[in-house]
Amino acid sequence: MGTKNLISVQLICNHYNIPVSFIDTLNEFQLVDIIIENKNLFIHKSQLKEVEKLMRIHYDLEINFEGLDAIYNLLNQVESLKEEITLLQNKLRFYEDL
Repeated sequence: MGTKNLISVQLICNHYNIPVSFIDTLNEFQLVDIIIENKNLFIHKSQLKEVEKLMRIHYDLEINFEGLDAIYNLLNQVESLKEEITLLQNKLRFYEDL
């Protein structure tokens, strides 16, 4: 597996001035997936946005990791419900136009 779509955890931590243990703890709470390749830690590029969001919540709002886990899951549920509402509205519009 190549590192084309992966970002080094060390690079992220250096860029945002956060400890590697932050990403490790996110991994322990299953909020991000760490990929180990050639003894280096990586995350997928698609998870970078989530890491940034979780970092802001944790450091700016001083929310602990248990709270981060709860907030993250609630935000995912809200996003899922929004998608479902959009789908149902589209179906309703289809049937109203008949």
